[in-house]
Amino acid sequence: MAEPLTKKQSDALETYNNSRTHFEQVLRQRRTQIDSKQGLPNLPGQALYLARNAMMSAYKDLTDALPSKIGGSNKYGIPPAYFSADNEPLLDEYRRLFDLMQAPPANAQKSDTPFKDVADLGTAIARARGLDATNAEAAGRISLGLFFAETNGNQNIGNARSNKYKGSLQAGVSEDQNGRRKWAAIKNSIAAFDPALNARDDKEEARAGNLDHRYNHWTAVRDALMNAHADIFLQVPAIVKTLPDPIDQMKLFELIQIIPSPTRSALASRNLVDYRISDPKIMGYLRNNSVFTFGQADRAKTSATFREILDAMWLFNDKFERALAKLDEIRKQSKG
Repeated sequence: MAEPLTKKQSDALETYNNSRTHFEQVLRQRRTQIDSKQGLPNLPGQALYLARNAMMSAYKDLTDALPSKIGGSNKYGIPPAYFSADNEPLLDEYRRLFDLMQAPPANAQKSDTPFKDVADLGTAIARARGLDATNAEAAGRISLGLFFAETNGNQNIGNARSNKYKGSLQAGVSEDQNGRRKWAAIKNSIAAFDPALNARDDKEEARAGNLDHRYNHWTAVRDALMNAHADIFLQVPAIVKTLPDPIDQMKLFELIQIIPSPTRSALASRNLVDYRISDPKIMGYLRNNSVFTFGQADRAKTSATFREILDAMWLFNDKFERALAKLDEIRKQSKG
C-alpha cells in the first residue's frame, strides 16, 4: 500500500493540479478569442507564458517533495523533474497559439532560404572581422542557433510578450538602426570576398525600401547580428576552445541577447565558465528568460557561475539541436 502523503507533499500536489488547470483555462480562453476573432489584450502571450511557468514550477516543487512523480522523457527534451510527458498536448497548443499571435504582418518580406541566409550572413560578417574559414563557419552556425532561440526558426514574426522586439532576430528599432550603420562600415570588405552575397544584400535593401527593416528577413538578421554579435565574433576561436560543445556556444551567444553586459564581462575575464553573476537584477533577467525560473529551489538562487547558467538553459536545447540539424541539411544540399 502506498504511504500516505505528508502535508508538504499534499500541498505540492494540490498546487500543481491547480496550476495545470489554470494553464488549461488560459489556453482555452486565448484559443476562443482567436477563433472567434475577438480583440486580444496587450501582450497576449504573457498570460500564457506565466501560466506555463507556474505549471512547470509547481511540477518541479512536486517532484522535489515526491520524487516518485518523476516520469519518463518527453518530446521537448525538458528534464522529467520539471515536466510530465502527459502535458505534451498542452505545450503543443501553447506553441500553436504563439505561432498565431506572432504571425508576420501582411507586408513582411520573407525569404525562400531563411536558414541559409542566417548562416551565410553570420559567416560573412565573421570573415569580415578577420576570422579564418573554420571559425567563420562556427560563427554562422552560432547565428543559426540564435535564429531558433529567438523565433523558433520563424521569420519576420512579431512578439506576443513585447511591443519592442520584432522580426527574425527580435530587435528593437534603435538596435536595428545601429546594426545598419555597422553593416555599412563593412559592406565594401564583404563585397571584395563575397560579391554574390553583396549583390543579394543590394537586392534586399532595394526591396525593403522604406519598410521597417525588421520585417525583411535578410536585413533583420543582418542588422541584428551586426548590432549585438559582430564584435563578439572576434572571440569565437577562444570561445570554441573553452566551450567545445556547439550548443554551449549557441547558449553563450544567446546570453548576449539576454544579459549583454555581464556576458561581455565574463568573456573579458579570461575565466568564462567560473565567472559569477550575483546582481539580483541580472538574475531577474535570466528568470524572465526561462533560466532558474522553475521551482522554489531554482528561484532561490542568488548567484550562479556561467557554467551553471549554461547548464540551466536546458529549455533552449531542443531549439539548438534543430538548428544544428538544419545546418547539416543545408550543407548536404550545398554539396549536392
